Amino acid sequence: MPTFNQHQLDAATDLLRCAAHPLRLTLLKFIDDKGVINVNKIYGTLKLEQSITSQHLKIMRDTDLVEAKREGKFIYYNVNHQKAAQLSKAAAAFYKHLSKPKEKELVRK
Repeated sequence: MPTFNQHQLDAATDLLRCAAHPLRLTLLKFIDDKGVINVNKIYGTLKLEQSITSQHLKIMRDTDLVEAKREGKFIYYNVNHQKAAQLSKAAAAFYKHLSKPKEKELVRK
């Protein structure tokens, strides 16, 4: 049986959970399309409540999926493409694991 690094497993789980929410996926795509964008433009353009937007952006910051930079009273967001690539790899590895034939399926009668 393979051994797992619990810290890496927890981080991957948090990242996958973060990306599994439809609104966070919308935010991620929107931020990526814009490159770098002010938080006010995010919730203003997407017609979201500021508090809801901030809650979801915090979750995305906590997993490093987005990066935030403060300039005066404004906060700008951009996608952390390195972390997004890790997310993609984690999802692909999980899918590959699920699609592997089980030992019982390999044994023919």
